[in-house]
Amino acid sequence: MADETFRIEHDSMGEVLVPKDALYAAQTQRAVDNFPISGVRFSRSFIRALGLVKGAAAYVNKELGYLDSKMAEAIESAAKEVEQGAHDAHFPLDIYQTGSGTSTNMNANEVIATLATQRLGSPVHPNDHVNMGQSSNDVIPTALHVAACLEVIETLLPGLDHLRQTIENKAKEVDKVIKTGRTHLMDALPIRMSQELGGWASQVEQGVDRIKGVLPRLGALALGGTAIGTGVNAHSEFGSRVAARLADRTRFHFTTSKNYFVSLSSQDAAVELSGQMKTVAVSVMKISNDLRWMNSGPQAGLAEIALPSLQPGSSIMPGKVNPVIPEAACMVCAQVIGNDATITIAGQSGNFQLNVMLPVVANNLLESTKLLGNVSRLLADKAIEGFTPNAEHVADLVEKNPILVTALNPVIGYEQGAAIAKKAYASRRKLKEVAAEMTDLSTEELNRLLNPRKMTEGGIAR
Repeated sequence: MADETFRIEHDSMGEVLVPKDALYAAQTQRAVDNFPISGVRFSRSFIRALGLVKGAAAYVNKELGYLDSKMAEAIESAAKEVEQGAHDAHFPLDIYQTGSGTSTNMNANEVIATLATQRLGSPVHPNDHVNMGQSSNDVIPTALHVAACLEVIETLLPGLDHLRQTIENKAKEVDKVIKTGRTHLMDALPIRMSQELGGWASQVEQGVDRIKGVLPRLGALALGGTAIGTGVNAHSEFGSRVAARLADRTRFHFTTSKNYFVSLSSQDAAVELSGQMKTVAVSVMKISNDLRWMNSGPQAGLAEIALPSLQPGSSIMPGKVNPVIPEAACMVCAQVIGNDATITIAGQSGNFQLNVMLPVVANNLLESTKLLGNVSRLLADKAIEGFTPNAEHVADLVEKNPILVTALNPVIGYEQGAAIAKKAYASRRKLKEVAAEMTDLSTEELNRLLNPRKMTEGGIAR
């Protein structure tokens, strides 16, 4: 039975039994056996990046005269299949493995070598040919940076841009709605709902700017540094040529690192991106919680808006509908913040010439990028775009808001204003009615001074 199910492979440590149909070989199998920890594998975006890197390396080694054309083209063809996801089932390794990611680099080398050998009809070696001019120590951080850049460009930034645009469009729709502002969760001066949403849009826009600012550093690649940054066994132009090839393939401006020692020993650019994503997560959580508060009710809450009804909210309470999309967004944000804590710890684990937590940095960074991009689009489409302001209810609350008396301060003074506010609150009457009783101001003056819309435009009404 064993002979039918497994085949024998060899590496520098001896013989290993490998599943008969596996595209990988001995070194991958050793890692499968050594790290049965979480069952969490590298993401599609990371494996895609590995395929891109290996294909670009083969192309450059052909240009430099180190690989003959047929072998290089066989490796490139195999690497492209890996890039496109045709063989993800043959990347079985756990995220929690050797900190350099050597096991996953060899997994890619072995899969690509097997596929290239089948195409070429003669042996392609995983180390000597697929890994030519490379080390796990520069391949894995390069793949990490490539994957993160592409995920940012393709998922995160489009998601955030869509969220910002959706908020801005909604702000235009609700500009006529004047609501009660709140500080300390207590009633404050009036604010246009459009102004409130404008604050959200600006948060998202600033987050986009922060993330874009990281990209030049994230796009600088470690490849060419080989094992410790000195470039042993790599042509002096290898790194820059691979970066140029990757730029041509992806349309992203990848460059070679200005200092290989920092690129191998640290993950500062990844830490920076994670930190900026944490900031965005804080913004998205603030927006989501504001939506939850505004939607609260429908009887005993603020009930300023009605979010779209998407699904029943309770297994026991008929008719209950919950703000499920903002809740999901808050959970994503919590995960992104937690991922940042892990990446921060991992980032300081660069001992001398190598960071030894590369796989967990890759996993958490790419998870955060994907989650935050996807949930931003979801929050836009299934919460913000479709919410309806409860305009009459909101207007009534504004009229009864005792804090409107603030606009009378320049005319009647703070002390009298406080007395009017207290009486209006105690009697549950509109502020304007109480002010008419307690001051000599005319109805015309009160209407002018206590105009909620005017209060949202700044300046002193005189």
